[in-house]
Amino acid sequence: MDDSGAEHHRNGTNKRPRLEDVAARVGVSTASVSLVLRGVPGPSERTRQRVLKAAADLGYQVDRTASVLASRRSRLLGVMVDIHSPFHAELVEHLHTAAEDVGYDLVLSTQTRTRDEHTAVETLLAFRSEALILLGPTAPADTLAALDRKSPVIAVGRRIADAALDVVRTADDDGVGQIVDHLVGLGHRAITYVDGGKGVIATDRRRGYRGAMRRHGLDEYIRVLRGDHTEVAGERAARDLLDGDSLPTAVVAFNDQCAIGVLTALGRAGVAVPGEVSVVGYDDDTLSRLSCFNLTTVSQGAREQAWHAVTAAVERLDQGRTAPREVVLPPHLVVRGTTAEPA
Repeated sequence: MDDSGAEHHRNGTNKRPRLEDVAARVGVSTASVSLVLRGVPGPSERTRQRVLKAAADLGYQVDRTASVLASRRSRLLGVMVDIHSPFHAELVEHLHTAAEDVGYDLVLSTQTRTRDEHTAVETLLAFRSEALILLGPTAPADTLAALDRKSPVIAVGRRIADAALDVVRTADDDGVGQIVDHLVGLGHRAITYVDGGKGVIATDRRRGYRGAMRRHGLDEYIRVLRGDHTEVAGERAARDLLDGDSLPTAVVAFNDQCAIGVLTALGRAGVAVPGEVSVVGYDDDTLSRLSCFNLTTVSQGAREQAWHAVTAAVERLDQGRTAPREVVLPPHLVVRGTTAEPA
């Protein structure tokens, strides 16, 4: 082969285009090309369009496997989610958007009735998640802190006293307090609470109910029924009320799913909502907004929580922040059609 043939072989069509080739075509740095191709904010829209056109013209394709091996980074955020929670589903949707905006992707691992939190977290680590975003974790604080020493942990939705890890949550006690304030403002006094069972989140919401009732001088009306986060628990609690001597004028449920169970049981018994009993949930999940429920509830700001969680992960991974931080967002009442003045 002569020199011209060798030159043709080096520059011929069989040679796979490199990042440097795209950068040379556009006249920008390889770093700028990398940012554009990974979808990371920074380069101008004009630069972005020119890089994408040059990459297409040259037939450049991102070798994600090589990129990960070269950087030893997966750029994956692991998310633990309760498969039965509509609110968690909404959080995941916003987490995807927030992660993509900063050049990360998500790996999801689910909790189910037969798959516990530990297994879900181990799966996320096996997939090389760089940070863990845990939605409503129930593990002890010291367990979560030990996990944080392996990979940055962001606990979403749960208060962790003296946390040695990042926490993003709303003030659950304040949210339930807003519900009681709303109901008392309508004239209710006999306000019953359907509990959420064990755990910090349930404890905070129960405390918010008791505290608000006492603040309004309604100690004698405090009544907490056993429950959990499911529709079945709400139905069971409502049946207990229906079997009693008299109904309260309002029922506050631990979450929207539980409240929907209350609505179902009351409706089946012919009890008008809100004509005879007002019902309030918590979370403002997608079901609560359906016209068939039109549930008064409390919004936790899913979009804001997701943004803060991803931001915390990026600060830990890319900016070197080591000190733990807690972000507490204010919840806000969403008044719909299941609350009214007592009859």
